[in-house]
Amino acid sequence: MIHYALSCGRGHGFDGWFRHSAAFEAQAADGSLVCPTCADRAIQRAPMSPKIGRRRGKPEATVAAPAASPAASPAETMPDGLRAVLQRMRAEVERRCDYVGPAFAETVRAMHQGEAPARGVYGEASPEEASALREDGIEVASIPWVKRADA
Repeated sequence: MIHYALSCGRGHGFDGWFRHSAAFEAQAADGSLVCPTCADRAIQRAPMSPKIGRRRGKPEATVAAPAASPAASPAETMPDGLRAVLQRMRAEVERRCDYVGPAFAETVRAMHQGEAPARGVYGEASPEEASALREDGIEVASIPWVKRADA
């Protein structure tokens, strides 16, 4: 999987994950990529920060700053409507699912293999762990984790 910082023709920044660079090119060419802020379909890759190595065994968190304002945090530049949707999604995930923390990858793999009962879970996984789960046919999703609405 490849992570790209993207921007629309109106300068809104967002990010996307693609199986490979050709998948991004094909989706951009056929207009299937849409800006979540304004629905513009003129999407292009934005400049990204270089990926810095990390210590082994610690998961990393990746946040791409919007192209228009690299100094601002994503939560500060996120449209209010999008932030509200993500806050509601977080509340539902926390209400309906069990938090398994850094044991996320091994927990969902055990459920997939029938070694643990199936249930909704959430936690942390490195990009490599998430990619390995997907390659094994295990559906996982990354959700931008914004501050709670009541915080």
